[in-house]
Amino acid sequence: MAPAVLIENLQKSYGAVVAVKDVSFQVEPGEIFGLLGPNGAGKTTTLRALCTLTTPDAGKIAVSGISVIDNPRIARQKLGYVAQEVALDKVLTGKELLQLQAALYHIPRKVAKQRIDMVLDLLGLQEYADKKTGTYSGGLRKRLDLAAGLLHAPDVLVLDEPTVGLDIESRFVVWDFLRQLRASGTTVLITSHYLEEIDALADRVAIIDRGVVIAAGTPSQLKDKVGGDRITLRIREFSPIEEAEKAKHLLQDLAFVQEVIINTAQGNSLNLVVTPQSDALITIQQSLNTVGLPTFGIAQSRPSLDDVYLAATGRTLMDAELAAVSTRDPKAEKKQNMR
Repeated sequence: MAPAVLIENLQKSYGAVVAVKDVSFQVEPGEIFGLLGPNGAGKTTTLRALCTLTTPDAGKIAVSGISVIDNPRIARQKLGYVAQEVALDKVLTGKELLQLQAALYHIPRKVAKQRIDMVLDLLGLQEYADKKTGTYSGGLRKRLDLAAGLLHAPDVLVLDEPTVGLDIESRFVVWDFLRQLRASGTTVLITSHYLEEIDALADRVAIIDRGVVIAAGTPSQLKDKVGGDRITLRIREFSPIEEAEKAKHLLQDLAFVQEVIINTAQGNSLNLVVTPQSDALITIQQSLNTVGLPTFGIAQSRPSLDDVYLAATGRTLMDAELAAVSTRDPKAEKKQNMR
């Protein structure tokens, strides 16, 4: 059986800006596959190329064995795409919008009625179906957008940051919906910069940074490769960099400490990778006390996907997000999305 999605050596540039440098991964039928990375990493451009919304400069893209580049019309029939930004006609009711979407897909009227009722039930929208979408909350608008993406019964549902801006309750509704889709056999490809979202949902994940896939596998496989426990500590609520540097040099000399990184995005807290041992926290606190450094807070945990990202890039996902925000050019992004 052909992969649900196959992407090999994808490249895409906008003028001098390289959006996707070299992306390769494949998604198996019936799984939830997560594409994780900071804003500006190339996630959205990759999805747009997959969904025939932009033409790649190089590479191979196939959906269920059908080339997206050579047979875009056939490939589109197998894809459902829900963009990050929700754009709904505020004058139409939810049901009217779905009826319009069904007509655009040339779905026979009788079949369309059945599918509209099905997706409204699936996403808990029946009681809002006859209300104008202009009265919907952000969570309801996103759910309706998801319903529209499912109407033509795609083999693969592609979601770009589906829970951005949603409250916790709405996020959990979307999560449950995606799990139901997987159980029904639908393949889901989801991008996110929320670590806990990908960890909770994805069967497998590819981590993308600066237009390149830097790691891929199941969440457990990726975290196991990193190895060691993680300890996060603060000298103070907002530690002076001098104290953080002093603590770093001291802790690096402890036998069980493998690595110490100062996290400037989190008030100069210290992130340690350590060989697991029962007295690690006590030993660290005692060592700091000997040089007059207090411990404002300290916690030990197993590796996370953020640790995977940190090990591969030398920076946390939050640091990468902050860097992306500082260099963001909204006008340039708008031009890219129009191409």
